[in-house]
Amino acid sequence: MFTEIETRFSPGSADYCSHVVLDLFKEAFQVYRDSEGFFDITVAPLSRLWGFIDKQYRLPKPKEIEEALKSVGMDKIRIENDCLILPPHMELDWGGIAKGLGIDLASMALKKMGIAQGFLNSGGDLFCWGKNPARNLWKIGIAHPREKGYLGVLSLTELAAATTGDYQRSFEIDNVRYHHVFNPHTGYPSQNKQSVTVIGPKALYCDALSTALFANPHPEKIIEKHPEYGAVIVDCRGKVFMIGKPYSFNLIQARSSSASKRR
Repeated sequence: MFTEIETRFSPGSADYCSHVVLDLFKEAFQVYRDSEGFFDITVAPLSRLWGFIDKQYRLPKPKEIEEALKSVGMDKIRIENDCLILPPHMELDWGGIAKGLGIDLASMALKKMGIAQGFLNSGGDLFCWGKNPARNLWKIGIAHPREKGYLGVLSLTELAAATTGDYQRSFEIDNVRYHHVFNPHTGYPSQNKQSVTVIGPKALYCDALSTALFANPHPEKIIEKHPEYGAVIVDCRGKVFMIGKPYSFNLIQARSSSASKRR
């Protein structure tokens, strides 16, 4: 459904003293704690090691992954004099939260200008308000993670949505799919889901939570801490289910017999 924005900073960058960056880091750190570290903006060394940055995909050796993990973990970052202090070799990847922030800021600005209805989409992270041109709720299609077309349709207004999927950036070796959503504790791509779409009031949290729920094997524990948000999850077997706050979702694929739906 989307492509990732590559937003990275290296240690020592003056941008680490920006108030915008510091505020965004604090939001990211909240999701990091809520998800038991499964949402982590310090996974850039893993993305680089596996070839997702330069698209030179490879299966790293266990010792390489072990070494890269030494530079992963938001709890290793300090804040001093309103600046982020990173340990050596650490990089930040904001791709799982910055697009959501951009959507939130843009929608607020447009509303202040008096625009009564609208739809913003940045690589799949989106926010819609008011009614669509037919004076109905906005219809948002969720891409099927394994087939052409849509898995289902959301009906939304005054809400954001974001999807994380294993099909967005991936490669295969010996019929095993390796993708860009890492388990920050192991250094390997998470393997227990195909896609996660999160719906809620703020695109920033939809963006971050979609990654957190995808990576964590127990997404229910995370969504309980964010009661205004709900999620449509496709697990590794293709089963569709919803957790958290229920939003209007209509499954349109033939596989609907295997799905559990809440409205």
